[in-house]
Amino acid sequence: MMRWIDLDGAALRYHDTGGDGPVLLLLHEMGGSLESWDFMLPLLTPRCRVLRYDQRGAGLSEKPRTPLTMPAQGNDAVALMDALSVTQPVVTVGMAVGGALALHLAAAHPGRVRGAVVSSPATGVNEAGRVALLARAQEMETKGARAVVDTGLQTSYPPAMRGDADRFAHCRASRLGVDPAGQAATARMLADLDMTADLASITCPVLVLAAKHDLTRPPERVKPVAEAIAGAEFREVESGHFMAIQTPELMADAVLGFVSRL
Repeated sequence: MMRWIDLDGAALRYHDTGGDGPVLLLLHEMGGSLESWDFMLPLLTPRCRVLRYDQRGAGLSEKPRTPLTMPAQGNDAVALMDALSVTQPVVTVGMAVGGALALHLAAAHPGRVRGAVVSSPATGVNEAGRVALLARAQEMETKGARAVVDTGLQTSYPPAMRGDADRFAHCRASRLGVDPAGQAATARMLADLDMTADLASITCPVLVLAAKHDLTRPPERVKPVAEAIAGAEFREVESGHFMAIQTPELMADAVLGFVSRL
């Protein structure tokens, strides 16, 4: 059952499977929600306790009309774990901006994270990317989600990944329903993000996944993230930007294999 909890400055919607085993903290992508993990959840729960939530500004969590920052998003995750008495170190699992948050938690809260699995992590952008993100944020706020969704899906959910037409239609429709201000705030956070110092400070095991059909953040842009983290493993996967949605079996296998090696 989905529940809400009012933490420090944000009410979050979350879902906790409970149970024994390693704890996975699932962190969704920009424009996503805890439902981004629906296809993976039944593949993970036989072996793990899974905690997922809508990040501040996304899904059905609170959407404060203030700028988002990665430290604040990290503090939300830690506060949620504290409220649910999750005291053992977790494995953070994230897609895109959620991947950046997974790595931030590993760097900023090392005692709470035993490992991280990230796909297409959005740890920073170049100047051209920054300009594009700021323009996207402005367009979202002035014209709404429908004005930007199809352009974004051309690279994040390209034709090569649309073999399951119903799944693509479901994903597209879900993104039409996002809060424009919340997504714009996330885009602006990413536009100003530079995680160089974070990546260099991570000491836990990390698996970085790149998707061969991800035109938003292709493997050549993802590999340097792995190279910046001491001892990190890098792997290319036949998937796209929304790996947990597009190829949940492949991502679940990667996550469970990683957990088994910890």
